[in-house]
Amino acid sequence: MKLNKDFLRCNDLGLLVLRLTMGGLMLFHGVHKLTHGVGFIGDMLAGMGLPSFIAYGALLGEVVASLMLIIGLWTRLAAVVFAGNMVVAILMVHLPQFFAVDPMTGGWTVELPMLYLLGAGALCLTGGGRYALTRGSVLD
Repeated sequence: MKLNKDFLRCNDLGLLVLRLTMGGLMLFHGVHKLTHGVGFIGDMLAGMGLPSFIAYGALLGEVVASLMLIIGLWTRLAAVVFAGNMVVAILMVHLPQFFAVDPMTGGWTVELPMLYLLGAGALCLTGGGRYALTRGSVLD
């Protein structure tokens, strides 16, 4: 059986997998915030002297942008919002451990937020690919 080399080099299929992975996994975080609230984020923001209503931006980044990535609606725009959400999360929560290694696993303590951030960065650069709902504009 001979494999089609174009099938093995399908960038569009890879972008679909990346979109589904990024959006699907982050959606769990967003649904948790929808069901349990964003009060803890608002408290952290208030402690920093910022208005607590900004916490609702997490829902935009974790629910709305995730759903947009999954279906491929304005992928680049969704990825920018998603990445911005991750930058804020890293600065608010993970900055104290930024240069640390987890003693139990040997992994970087901020590897998960950075995977989300860098995956979103890749989608900002590439767009959603052929299997996205919208294609062809600067937002895609």
